[in-house]
Formats: sequence, C-alpha cells, structure tokens
Amino acid sequence: MQQTEDLDLAVIITTLVVTFFVVIIIYLFYIFQKRKNKLLSEKQLAKREFENAIAETQIEIREQTLRNISWELHDNIGQLLTLAKIQLHQLADCNEDISGVSDTISKSLTELRALSKLINPDALKNIMLPEALRLEVERFNRLNFIAATLTIHGDEEIIDDKAEIILFRILQEFFSNTIKHAKASKLDVTLTYTPEQLTIVAKDNGKGFDKLVDKPNKGIGLQNMKNRGKLIGAEIELESELEKGTELTIIHYL
Repeated sequence: MQQTEDLDLAVIITTLVVTFFVVIIIYLFYIFQKRKNKLLSEKQLAKREFENAIAETQIEIREQTLRNISWELHDNIGQLLTLAKIQLHQLADCNEDISGVSDTISKSLTELRALSKLINPDALKNIMLPEALRLEVERFNRLNFIAATLTIHGDEEIIDDKAEIILFRILQEFFSNTIKHAKASKLDVTLTYTPEQLTIVAKDNGKGFDKLVDKPNKGIGLQNMKNRGKLIGAEIELESELEKGTELTIIHYL
C-alpha cells in the first residue's frame, strides 16, 4: 500500500516537474518569437525609413535642380528677352515694322514666367494644387501641346505643402509622358475632394501599352511615381490599354 502511494506521489511529482519544464520551454519559445518578431519589425521599419530617406533625398535633389533652372530661366533668359524687347522698341525710331517680333518676344516672356513658376518649388508653395494644375492645363492648351481639361468635384481641402508639391510632380511626370510619348490628343484631369480623401484621375487617349508585355516602370516612371507617393501615404494605380490610352489614379488621404 505504501509502495503504491509512493509511486503515485512520484508520478505526480514527475508530472509536475515535466509540466513545469514544458511551461518554461513554451514561455521561453514565446519570448524568443516575440523578440524575433520585434527584431524583424524593427528591421522592416528601418528599411522603410532608409528607403524613404533615400527617396526624400532624391526628391530634394530634383527640387533643388528645378529651383536652379527656374532661377536661370527667370533671371538670365528672362532678362535677355526683356533687353531684346527694349532694343527692338529703340529700333522703332527707324520706322521698321517690329510689331511681329515684339509680340513674339512678349509671348515668350509670358511662357517663360509661367514655366518658371510651375517648376519652382518655392513658388508652388504659394499656390494650391488646383491652381497649379489649372496653370499647367492652360499652358498646354495655349501652346497647342494637347487638348487638356481640369474638372474639380467637391469642396477644396487644405493639403500639406510638401504633399501638394509631390502630388503635382507625380502628375507632371504623367503629363510629360502623355505629351512626349503617348501620342495623345486629349488629356483630362479630375480632382474629387471628400473630407477624408482627395482622388485624382488623369487620363489620356494615347497609344497606351500592354501591362503584360511592356514594362511601364521604364517607360513612364511608374516606380518613381509610387516611391513619391509612399512619402505621403498616397495610393497610385496605373491602368492602360493598347490604342485606348492610359489612366493614372492617385488617392491621397487627408
């Protein structure tokens, strides 16, 4: 009888010890997994921060380049055109008909100032996105680059300056491709505001591309657009069909 009780006690003690060690092992495994997941999460976060830092640096470099070009256009070429116009007016005393040349220089100055404003990030900070897009669309139509329209739905919401410039640069990249490569005759841009988000759709009627065959990343800088969008948490999608055009959709959460 005593042997049976001792055996039962030994079994209980052994069970308790085994259970204790199992619990310890499970706990240690849990701690290990938790630390492992934390390290992986920190590594992914560090990678994203590094990628964002690189992207921001690249954008800052581009913006500084555009700023320098804008200053050169405004200060140097603009002054030269202004001087040429003054000199032409001085020649008017010789009874020469210079009205055509003078008009051409005046138009050149107008376009130069408009272009200088649209590529200068400092100037863009002083105007809202819809106004910047309106100026761009008007310029396309005025120079007969393409028949462009801008439509705005909803009440305009205030957007961070940095986000507005990035959104505008993404659209400029799309516009540039549309005019230079897509052989499009029409470009439509729509801004739809809600209290929660801004949805931008830019669509052309150009030659388009087959997403299964072509690599849009190389042709129209889709990856560059997406990298810019990541910096402000914007979602970017590009849809295209051969001979039916290309559509860019940007969703920016307010």
